[in-house]
Amino acid sequence: MNVEIVARIQFAFTIAFHYIYPPLSIGIGLIMVIMEGLYLKTGLKQYEVLTKFWLKIFAITFGIGVATGIIMEFEFGTNWAVYSRYVGDIFGSALAAEGLFAFGLESTFLGILIFGWNRVSPKVHFISTIGVFLGSMFSAVWIVVANSWQQTPAGYHIVGEGLMARAEVTDFWAMVFNPSSVDRVIHVWQGAFLAGAFMVLSVHAYYIRKGIFLEISKKAFKIALVVATIVSFSQLLSGHSSADGVAVHQPAKLAAMEGHYAKSAPADLYLAGWVNNKTQEVTGIAVPGGLSFLVYQDFNKPITGLNAFPEEDRPGQVNAVFQFYHIMISIGMFLIALTSYSCFLWWRGKLFDTKWLMWIFSFSVLLPQIANQAGWFAAEMGRQPWIVYGHLRTSKGFSQEVSANQILFSLILFLVVYSLLFALFLYSLNKKIKHGPYDDEVQDQLATI
Repeated sequence: MNVEIVARIQFAFTIAFHYIYPPLSIGIGLIMVIMEGLYLKTGLKQYEVLTKFWLKIFAITFGIGVATGIIMEFEFGTNWAVYSRYVGDIFGSALAAEGLFAFGLESTFLGILIFGWNRVSPKVHFISTIGVFLGSMFSAVWIVVANSWQQTPAGYHIVGEGLMARAEVTDFWAMVFNPSSVDRVIHVWQGAFLAGAFMVLSVHAYYIRKGIFLEISKKAFKIALVVATIVSFSQLLSGHSSADGVAVHQPAKLAAMEGHYAKSAPADLYLAGWVNNKTQEVTGIAVPGGLSFLVYQDFNKPITGLNAFPEEDRPGQVNAVFQFYHIMISIGMFLIALTSYSCFLWWRGKLFDTKWLMWIFSFSVLLPQIANQAGWFAAEMGRQPWIVYGHLRTSKGFSQEVSANQILFSLILFLVVYSLLFALFLYSLNKKIKHGPYDDEVQDQLATI
């Protein structure tokens, strides 16, 4: 059994599972800021009730996110020792900044947010809500900066040779603002906002379908719908900008995303398809020259294809990169159509009377999560065979003393533990949703009406 493959599978599983929770925390945090801000502005008790309700769900998500994130730090040291040595100076700076500016901020204000409702003034509590939200956003910044450095290294020099080689920071801000970091941070934030907004839409669409908590759910639904509509459209801009950066700095990845093999020729833009890596053909529906137009605003402009690179320097799983990328794009376009049509019905005064739409929104919470996961898989598999693009190959980055069987054993343990954590998350989430947004005393009063 290949050590590299098993180590990659283990890390992909643990980080994919972990990434269910941080986007929800960021997105729900934004919704809570809006809800509590409306409560301070209008004085309507319903907005306070909504804030408290979603705070409970935020706390569950935050707790499991922290628990699942710790594992990855140990994996760096145990399974990816050469890589850890190589990027230690870079990641050390970024992760120290995350701990100082993000996690500390988020954790401190979370205590006030949860326990301070009757102990601090409403304005101080609102500031704490903002602090928790900003802390979650800052945490994403430093993690994405570290990952973006792997994609487009900058602000460093290499010290040592062979297994002892490592990258040292020469310009901290050049490292932070490497060529891909800003676009990717914005895109990740937007994906997180959508994850949180569609969680809120899903829960309150469920209440509306059931005919319970109608008035308060309609208010929450409208808040989340506005956020989802704005962000789903704005993702087009950040996604396009990010793709332009990939075209410049990682042309092999861009070529894999669209199954483009010709060394230098106009590239089609596929709506859907299937890549045969052996025959170097793509079967599907495409806009001729569409990729060339998006990158250069010219349908006939050549795009560098996979055959321009040695076989060992291009992604091996081209079809997988292609499919994950197009899953992300397809879901993004569907969310634009869904939110736009919903806003139209809102304007017509028919939004909450359209039962089939509420059914779609009840399960829509899955869509941003799938898109976020697919986007990361496309980005990371498209970077291969490099773990640090153009410098350190993935095949050279894993630990030399750890066997495949050892990694496989720990992977099985992670599968068991993470399955239990996920079951606990779903149980706790379901319990809070079934209980409803009001306290027990108010729930009892509503039941008698």
